[in-house]
Amino acid sequence: MLLKNITSFNSFAPKVIYHLLNKSTMSKRIMLMFAVPALLLIVSTTSCNSKTSDADVKTAVDKAIAANAGPSTVSTSVNDGVVTLSGEVKDEATKTAAETAARGVNGVKSVTNNLSITPPPVVITADDPLKASVDNTIKAYPGVSASIQDGVVTLTGEIKRADLQKLMMDLNTLKPKKIDNKLTIKS
Repeated sequence: MLLKNITSFNSFAPKVIYHLLNKSTMSKRIMLMFAVPALLLIVSTTSCNSKTSDADVKTAVDKAIAANAGPSTVSTSVNDGVVTLSGEVKDEATKTAAETAARGVNGVKSVTNNLSITPPPVVITADDPLKASVDNTIKAYPGVSASIQDGVVTLTGEIKRADLQKLMMDLNTLKPKKIDNKLTIKS
C-alpha cells in the first residue's frame, strides 16, 4: 500500500513496482534494496523542487506585516526570495517589527529593510502665547525689543556681545518658526 502511494509521484514508478512483484522472492529482496531508496530519492527530489513563487511570498509578507507591524505605509517587493521593504513607519519599533514579520515568512531568503522613520511634526508656538513668552524673556535684556508675526520673532535694538548667545538660546526654547536677528552689538 505504501509503495502505491509513493509511486503516484512519478510515472515510471508503477512499472518498477509491477516488475518487482513478478520476480522471485530473492530477486524481489534484491530489487527492493535498490528500488526503495531510489524511489525515495525521486520522491524527495520531486518535493524539494517545488518552489514558492515570489508572488506567494509577497502576499504572505504583506499579511504578516499588516498583522504584526500595525498600520503603516510599507511596500514590499520580492525577487528570488529576497524581500525589500520600503516606505515610512512611525518609529523604530515598527520598523523592526516589519522586518521581523517578513523574515518569519516561509520562502524568504533575506530581507533588505529600506524603511524610514517619519519625523515628528514641527511644533510652532502660536503668536499670542509666543508674544507673551518673548516679552517675558527679553525683560532681562534692556535695549532689546521684539515683534512677532506668523511665528517669526524679529529682534531690534542693542545687546552686549556676551548676552547675545544666551538670549538666542532662551528664545529658541520657545519654539518660534524663525528668529530674525536685527540687533546691534554693543561693546
